[in-house]
Amino acid sequence: MKAVGVSRFGGPEALEVVELDEPHPGPGEIRVRVHAAAVNPTDTLFRAGVTSAEALRDRPPPYIPGMDVAGVVDEVGEDVRQSVGDDVMAITLPRSRLGGGYAEHVVVPTDSATAMPIGATYAEACTLPMNGMTAQLTLDRLALEPGRTLAVTGAAGAYGGYVVQLAKARGLRVVADASPEDEPLVRRLGADVIVARGDGVALRIRQALPNGVDAVADGAVIGAPLLAAVRDGGALAAVRGFGAETERDIAVHEIWVSEYAREWDKLDELRRLAETGAVTLRVAQTYPPERAADAHRRLEAGGVRGRLVIMFRP
Repeated sequence: MKAVGVSRFGGPEALEVVELDEPHPGPGEIRVRVHAAAVNPTDTLFRAGVTSAEALRDRPPPYIPGMDVAGVVDEVGEDVRQSVGDDVMAITLPRSRLGGGYAEHVVVPTDSATAMPIGATYAEACTLPMNGMTAQLTLDRLALEPGRTLAVTGAAGAYGGYVVQLAKARGLRVVADASPEDEPLVRRLGADVIVARGDGVALRIRQALPNGVDAVADGAVIGAPLLAAVRDGGALAAVRGFGAETERDIAVHEIWVSEYAREWDKLDELRRLAETGAVTLRVAQTYPPERAADAHRRLEAGGVRGRLVIMFRP
């Protein structure tokens, strides 16, 4: 089968189309014939070896990135939720024994996949699992009651946008950052208050809410400077590790989506929310496997609104 991977970690040019043996599912697993695989910032770190070199040092290359896919179930093991022919979206974990999603066929645990939202294309459906589940985990860890206030940085991005929409679905008040050109998008996502993004955003959040917000979801990976926006005893969710001391009894939650990789109920809730329109699926551009390096270059250049998607089939 065709896949996109790296034999040596490096820049986007390290990505290459490779031929691999087709995988087959064991008990509790399904195989997905992949139509679309989303491109994530995490994939670029994996490709560069930042998050993968040590974890994979005892395995032979090539190493396959990719954390979410959409496609058709074409083979099943025993005791699974799905049937051959089902359209599904799924989370894949590149550092696991099953590998990442940039491949024509992937095997995933049955609890890592659910039906695609009704009416969604494969490209749209593959944008939801990883960032959507990261947003779900964020809100579950913060555990804010309806009516509480959450600040979201990187609100125009994939993770930040899902946090805004899921927070509104949970009855929270949302303060979000945005550039002038992104403000209409962030407002459509549901933000109640918008502040300018960039240096000093914590101060601007405090100016909007002088007593501080109850929590921050840091999609922009700003880190410790955001603590100034949070009230005493509040909380901050960090998606790439925090690496600093907290203050004023602010709880810091490091968010790793692998914790929710088999939370089928949470993934299926995302499907239902997408079907009602509470969560929107945004595709910025699609690429064939042979142009995966171009997708990584564009993502690393910044400013992408929506997701970049590698299409293995129309």
